[in-house]
Amino acid sequence: MKFFQPKLFDSFKGYNGSLFGKDVMAGITVGVVALPLAMAFAIASGLKPEAGIFTAIIAGGLISILGGSRVQIGGPAGAFIVIVYGIVDHYGIANLLLATAMSGIFLFLMGLFRLGTLVRFIPVAVIIGFTNGIAVLIGISQVKEFFGLQISKMPAEFFQAVQALYAAADTFNPAALMLSIASLALLIIWRAFQKNLGYLSHIPGTVIAMAAATILTSALNLPVDTIGSRFGGIPSGLPSFEWIPINWGTAQFVIAPAITLALLGAIESLLCARVADGLIHDRHNSNQELMAQGVANLVTPFFGGMPATGTIARTVTNIQSGAGTPIAGMVHSVTLLVIILFGAPLAKNIPLASLAAILMFVAWNMGEWKKFIDLKQFRLPYRITMLSVFFLTIILDLTVAIQVGLLLAFITFIYRISSLSRYEPANAADFPDLLQHQGEIAAFRMYGAIFFGAVRMLESIENKLPSHTLLLDLKNVIYIDVSGMDAILELEEVCKAKGIKLIICGLAHQPHEMAIRGGLLERLPKDCVYPDLQHGIASAVNEHRLGNAESAF
Repeated sequence: MKFFQPKLFDSFKGYNGSLFGKDVMAGITVGVVALPLAMAFAIASGLKPEAGIFTAIIAGGLISILGGSRVQIGGPAGAFIVIVYGIVDHYGIANLLLATAMSGIFLFLMGLFRLGTLVRFIPVAVIIGFTNGIAVLIGISQVKEFFGLQISKMPAEFFQAVQALYAAADTFNPAALMLSIASLALLIIWRAFQKNLGYLSHIPGTVIAMAAATILTSALNLPVDTIGSRFGGIPSGLPSFEWIPINWGTAQFVIAPAITLALLGAIESLLCARVADGLIHDRHNSNQELMAQGVANLVTPFFGGMPATGTIARTVTNIQSGAGTPIAGMVHSVTLLVIILFGAPLAKNIPLASLAAILMFVAWNMGEWKKFIDLKQFRLPYRITMLSVFFLTIILDLTVAIQVGLLLAFITFIYRISSLSRYEPANAADFPDLLQHQGEIAAFRMYGAIFFGAVRMLESIENKLPSHTLLLDLKNVIYIDVSGMDAILELEEVCKAKGIKLIICGLAHQPHEMAIRGGLLERLPKDCVYPDLQHGIASAVNEHRLGNAESAF
């Protein structure tokens, strides 16, 4: 079981009452913070509010118990809203549960096969593009509740959603709009002056805004939609276990959404863990974290939950509240459980307009808008990749956006590496002895990588073949792939057919290993392969002279 090592087991070393007290207080704080967010994310995703709460309780607890980070808080996240809403709209809630469970299996397998580090290879331009795109979509999805518009069902597609909002513009509710604006203003003011509020600074602004809006709605009997009027409130009991209905006819259609959920969950959780590492000066286990996310997403759907991942806002709150171990995340789950057991009736008066304002505030803060302002500082390929992913996320689909973004990043990388790979003629004066004994020599020094995107170098050299000897100095080549080795072998065959002697110098590390695997060293005579351009050749020439001298006697 060495491959499965939760951070929780390592956290008990030196654990004491003082640390436990800090974890408990941090867990309670994060639990209170998670309550409005969990409900808001679920409602925005087209689900009932309890789906978000049950996810925060079950998935949050499992991620803390089994995860690879000491302080990460798991639960429903804003990044999933667009994807989950689309799945619910196209396939229904039953298939959302199936897709979530499938994504859990994919996540667990990613961690099991040690693929956690590969997620870090996703370019920053792609991550910023889809993060900002998701933020825009979250904002658009909340316009209906923010203005109190009368729309029976918001379309999942961007243009249809905009059209529906425009068509219902004259149905806005002044009371809902004023409540939304007041909630948003309170959130902004609270964030701006929170550090100067003394003891009150520990209370999250989202909780203050939700509580104030709820009291105002109840006291003035405002004509706005609430959780009670829309959903009938939230249940005050424990979530019950139910088997997921599996329809193999539709299961094949949710494989792609499940992969998208798994990929996005992996990116979000590992990015969150890296942020946490920087704050607590620790290092998380990425593969263990993915396995924990997998278990959480596999189990939660059987209790009516939604996809879960690591959440940056709640994790940072957890750290700032003094958490040091996964115990805080477990307390956060217990806190939410206690709230729904004893305070569920109070939730029926929470206005949806206030939750919409909270989500808009979250969407604004999750986007990295400054990156768009700084676009001029980056190269054109970086800008194209980021903007393509951003607009494709909004207009089409997150899956398409990521695929296109990765393709653009791949093409850009290949172009950049191939442009850095080059060759130049070598000076014959570096090896006068070889020149004397070999006749006409064409020598070239190669730089960078010889791979499928740079084989044109060898094709160019093939057009400059000498009449007697060709020397390639590869000491500055750091990488050769299969296509590159095939090109070298093809060059060797051309030289052999034309009676030209091919000398290879400077093979080291990976290029040398590739030369062995490709059979290059078997094809070339021993006196045609040297470790170094000057010393190796000089040594070989001296040995040749010594052999001639000995034969003279």
